[in-house]
Amino acid sequence: MKKTIILLGLFAALFTSCNDYIEEESLSNVPADATYKTVSGFKLLVNSNYASLKNIYGGAPWLFCAGTDMYAEGRNAEPAGLSQYIQLIPDSQFVEQLYQSCYQTIQSVNKTIYYSTLTEQNTDVPLLVGEAKFIRAQAYFLLVQTYGGVPIVDEHITSSVLSFNRNTAEEVYNHIIKDLEESLVAVGTTSYTSSGKINKRAVNDLLAKVYLTRGYETFGKSTDFATAAAYADAAIAGQALNLPFADLFKISISPNANNDLNAEVLFSIQYDLSSTSTSPTSLGNNQFYYFGPYLGGAETNGAPLRSYTLCPTAYALGLYEKGDTRWAATFMTEIYEYKRPSDGKIVLYVPYYDKSISPTDVNLKVRHFYEPKWFTAADKIAYEASIRKSSNYKYHAWGTYDPSSPDKANDCGTIPVKKFDDPTPTTPITTGNVSTRDIMVARLAETYLIAAEAYLKAGDPTTGLARLNEVRRRAGVANATAGQFNIDYILDERGRELLGEYTRWFDLKRTGTLIVRASMYNYTIKSAANFDGKNGEKKILRPIPQLALDLNQNKNFPQNPAY
Repeated sequence: MKKTIILLGLFAALFTSCNDYIEEESLSNVPADATYKTVSGFKLLVNSNYASLKNIYGGAPWLFCAGTDMYAEGRNAEPAGLSQYIQLIPDSQFVEQLYQSCYQTIQSVNKTIYYSTLTEQNTDVPLLVGEAKFIRAQAYFLLVQTYGGVPIVDEHITSSVLSFNRNTAEEVYNHIIKDLEESLVAVGTTSYTSSGKINKRAVNDLLAKVYLTRGYETFGKSTDFATAAAYADAAIAGQALNLPFADLFKISISPNANNDLNAEVLFSIQYDLSSTSTSPTSLGNNQFYYFGPYLGGAETNGAPLRSYTLCPTAYALGLYEKGDTRWAATFMTEIYEYKRPSDGKIVLYVPYYDKSISPTDVNLKVRHFYEPKWFTAADKIAYEASIRKSSNYKYHAWGTYDPSSPDKANDCGTIPVKKFDDPTPTTPITTGNVSTRDIMVARLAETYLIAAEAYLKAGDPTTGLARLNEVRRRAGVANATAGQFNIDYILDERGRELLGEYTRWFDLKRTGTLIVRASMYNYTIKSAANFDGKNGEKKILRPIPQLALDLNQNKNFPQNPAY
């Protein structure tokens, strides 16, 4: 049944886009209805669907990452409700963020589908509608995982609807799968690297995630895990993980080298530095900003602003073993200082990326070093003998730089995550907490891990282990054994591979491990009792935002039971 809804600014205008493939032209003085009925105008409408995803992913990632086993607050406080659960209520800070932005995206897609029958017809129209339905499915998938059943809105709304009903989670999953199956038939096969557009591999990847997640639900079908495995393999399409892990996130400032659209990216939220000139402090995204410590500030040393909130926990840091290439590629294990010959000013952070500075330059020194857990006393002696130390040099011993340690109050007190760094000279150093790096939503290594989990749950652990070990092979570590291979090991491997990427809360919620793991590894969550809600229910789903309930004239719309 079709449902209609007006929520939290549902009637979103066309969103400004940033990459070439979603560039919009001025439509001033041209009626929208007439514009969308043209070939070029309809493509602009589809572009707005892509651009709307920036509202979902570009801001604070609390609903993706907070309150998990992997991240906890350092010097600055996270939103208490989302990070610690005991204070989580329907009007808690940021609870409505995902709800609002997902429905804005859904309405943007609904408009596209509406005009697809009215616009000038050509062979591109079905393909573009397929892309739009993928984006709508992505938004609904985020909603149903986060809030459970939500209203299904699949028509273009042109006037206010003040009363709406709530669909079941099972109905939402069926709607998502229908959209994706139709998308899979329609979209093309051009590589994402060259087109930046949704293709069949991206759709297969999302179908794998949807079936895997539904398989854990009480209404899941007995075939869901096997179906998820098949879709994951279709998304993998025989492609091995051949890029070095560090190359997935490679960037430097001299020369500038951005590898965001590499051969292993299946889908991402794309940004472009040149398109942010009109509002450089708002048109980028915040991913780099949240994962690491304050480094002293741009006002003193050129370091970017960081929030000091979603810092990797001791558990997250302890996942890595000697030889795992992901350790050095994920974390800035050294923070350099450089005394600029031109003015004698000492700067931090940027020298790490500036390849024009020779490693032998006497002005380049190590200010901070974060010891890995496998270091011995001899390793420390050898390391310190090999470097030029700053006069302010600090050696952070293992166990002293996670967010639960006393040193978290100091600048550089926790280890910085560098995967998402954006050292481009104008962003973020002079413009605040924004970046124009792309946000990777789906990449090949995660698809291998989705396949590993799906095969395990489908009763084929041998194939599942092989998929997981492809990820470990690329990381340079020994294969996992059959005796190790279980859901906890998969979650550990996902932690190593995907640290800082926007999956962790969904991983724990899907696998039923959120309460155990968050209360075990997150120092701010004192016990499993933090999750106790009303009616004897646990706070697994987030509450339906209070504002959504207040705007709804249907007062029989149910809140999630724990609230």
